[in-house]
Amino acid sequence: QVQLVESGGGLVQPGGSLRLSCAASGFPFSTYGMRWYRQAPGKERELVATISSGGSTDYADSVKGRFTISRDNAQNTVYLEMNSLKPEDTAIYYCYARLIMGVYWGQGTQVTVSS
Repeated sequence: QVQLVESGGGLVQPGGSLRLSCAASGFPFSTYGMRWYRQAPGKERELVATISSGGSTDYADSVKGRFTISRDNAQNTVYLEMNSLKPEDTAIYYCYARLIMGVYWGQGTQVTVSS
């Protein structure tokens, strides 16, 4: 079955960096675009970054220039490199895939930016 498993979250100081990973299985990963979303406490889930099957990327304005989404099709993994982190980046980060058979979410990984 389809699985998306995030990892790499944690506590980091403002200005720091983290790299999130999302290991995918159960579908032909290389043929699908992937997304990262996040949800902060008391806020709606928002789209952070998108990568197409061909590697084209797009970002929310709030993270442009600081975050980088990438993929490794050999490892069936999508990454989110986050630099210059701010307290407002604190959220649960989710991996997302919209497939022919449906929409799938990972379980999420917590990112906390605090001094």
